[in-house]
Amino acid sequence: MKIGANSVLFGGHNMETAFKYIAMSGYDGIELSAIDGMSEHLTLDRWQEVAPEIKRLAQEYGLELLAMEHPSQDAARMELAMQAAVEIGVPIINCGPGGKSGDEETLQQSIDSLGALADRAERYGVTLCVKAHVGASIYNTPTTLRAIAAITSPAFGIDMDPSHIWRAGENPVEAIAAVISRVKHVHIRDCKGRQQNPGKPEMQANGRGDIDLVGYIRVLHEHGYTGPVNLEVIGAKEYTVEQCCVIAAETRGHIQASLQACGNRP
Repeated sequence: MKIGANSVLFGGHNMETAFKYIAMSGYDGIELSAIDGMSEHLTLDRWQEVAPEIKRLAQEYGLELLAMEHPSQDAARMELAMQAAVEIGVPIINCGPGGKSGDEETLQQSIDSLGALADRAERYGVTLCVKAHVGASIYNTPTTLRAIAAITSPAFGIDMDPSHIWRAGENPVEAIAAVISRVKHVHIRDCKGRQQNPGKPEMQANGRGDIDLVGYIRVLHEHGYTGPVNLEVIGAKEYTVEQCCVIAAETRGHIQASLQACGNRP
């Protein structure tokens, strides 16, 4: 497994700050935030302008470009995301499901949209991933399985986020086995309680909440998962660099210990 962090954790700071301190915290790679309003890192409207800088930073700080996250399924925006991914060398684009939980119409719309985007991703040679998201049309294991059954493109995968599965009332350690064959990316973070939001940024650090993330990583290992495991912490835009670094470093240590516990790393 490759351990990374989403630059959105440092969303209140410039892109080089994110690269510098994610590398300093010991991560293998980085996930680029293309999340409007949460960061000014990979801004899709001017991706050609920032692409050379991203490639320079990746080389300077020794971070592999593991993925990018752009939550929208808007066709024009995703076209830009795929163009940027090819130029920069990012293999995975993570998006959100959209729609509303318990609404069959928006679930079908989401599946149809994702299927069309996966076909486009296949032409670009990149992988499109979606994760179950609290409140959205795909929000738990059954709705994730609906998407898996309907979308057969090899360019489509599941971004498995244990915090959303936990808040959907499921046990992520048990739930992951049902979808592991299509998991191509993992967004990881902890969560205290089962409320709709993931809590304060510091409580999203692995080991701070209620989720058995040691067991979760063990199941990934047992099923031979070798893809990215990227920390995704939201809500830290007003945090100082020091606060962001503590979250990044604390989680890096927890993931490393979890991997060592299951024999994935020496």
